[in-house]
Amino acid sequence: MRHYDLVIIGSGSGNSIVDERFAQWDVAIVEKGIGPDSVYGGTCLNVGCIPTKMFVHAADTARTPAGSGRLGVDLELRGVRWAEIRDRIFGRIDPIAAGGERYRAEGSPNVTLIKGTARFTGPRELVVETAAGPEVVTADRVVVAAGSRPAVPDVPGLDTAGYLTSDTVMRLDELPPRMIVMGTGFVGVELAHVFSALGVEVTVIGRSGLLLRNEDADIARRFTDIAGQRWDLRMDRRALRVEREGGVVRVYVDGPEGPETLEAEELLVATGRVPNTDLIDAVAGGLKLTDDGRVYADSTQATSVEGVWALGDISSPYQLKHVANHEARVVQHNLLNPAALVESDHRFVPHAVFSAPRIASVGLTEDQARRDGVEYVSATHAYADIAYGWAMEDTTGFVKLLADPITGLLLGAHIIGPEAPTLIQPVIQAMHFGLDARTMARGQYWIHPAMPELVENALLKLDLRVAPA
Repeated sequence: MRHYDLVIIGSGSGNSIVDERFAQWDVAIVEKGIGPDSVYGGTCLNVGCIPTKMFVHAADTARTPAGSGRLGVDLELRGVRWAEIRDRIFGRIDPIAAGGERYRAEGSPNVTLIKGTARFTGPRELVVETAAGPEVVTADRVVVAAGSRPAVPDVPGLDTAGYLTSDTVMRLDELPPRMIVMGTGFVGVELAHVFSALGVEVTVIGRSGLLLRNEDADIARRFTDIAGQRWDLRMDRRALRVEREGGVVRVYVDGPEGPETLEAEELLVATGRVPNTDLIDAVAGGLKLTDDGRVYADSTQATSVEGVWALGDISSPYQLKHVANHEARVVQHNLLNPAALVESDHRFVPHAVFSAPRIASVGLTEDQARRDGVEYVSATHAYADIAYGWAMEDTTGFVKLLADPITGLLLGAHIIGPEAPTLIQPVIQAMHFGLDARTMARGQYWIHPAMPELVENALLKLDLRVAPA
């Protein structure tokens, strides 16, 4: 049995905690995915944010000819070299993962890298299943940052038919002619965009009538309408069973018009992610879980067990890298300063969907404001009604803002259209620092003609009750 000052489970955002300030600490980092299929560095680096956005960039480039004709420019897509796209992306990512593993294994004198799957056997006590056999470790402090994995629905025949997830689909040997995407969340619609733009015939199966149904309803409806022009949408469907015959997978569904059979060469399951609480046997470690199976962590990221902290997908409902990074900084500070704890700030957590079109959101949706009885005013403004949007001939994008009618403080923002994740950042800043809508609109210059005028005009349209100063 080996005892440490600190054990960190997971090499994603948890890996960033240990810096030169921990030089006198005896630290262990446990990572289950080290080896030939190394995922050192966590979900974001290896199978999440980074590779998917690199694929999205290639997909956006491939789609450029589709909208060029109306501008008087004739462009043509001559072909897609999938193997080159894939190998360029992972040829850059894999060395980063390998370098991170090598640094912790060889370049951090006070850090021991343990290769294997950790599970709790008691408070701050773990068994790590390594290639050499089980290894028992204990620690004064433990950081649980073991992440999440793709959720797989209980559909008869799914396991025997074979399927892809976001963990595997990006390393396909070749593009299939057809792909069925099961799931309508951000993972499903981003990867549907990637593969359809690269020439794959995509069918999307959804249980509800909308893609991205957790977005503001107006955004979700607009996105679904646009997506229906590119993909074969089978909404309000329930998957009954899956089978494979030769090179074809069949998904049997039931919907408004009765039973249907969908066929493709590949099936991508993108029905969400589940926290890895079961893999680490969190309950055996005394850790309290939330109703949806996450490790409970309070505002300081402390768990129900003294000396144990949690961060990222295994404890956070947001499952966003920027949230995990923020929480890692909070844990880092609190480990080093136990007498002066700080809290995570989850008031205004933004997110983006890198599909086509792009979406960005922060704060309350209109449905949430109504449900919670929050008094608000809202305003929308179309891309087509600003100079740059008019120049681009964008006819579908818009922004919606929600604000407190008395104070003018922004409550939410939702954008669908080009560069939405960039355009929303000034709104996030205003919400964090308490800048009211009227001051934000009138208290600064807005470059003309540039896309941020979209936000400016929506701010000016908000029907606030307080008269201008």
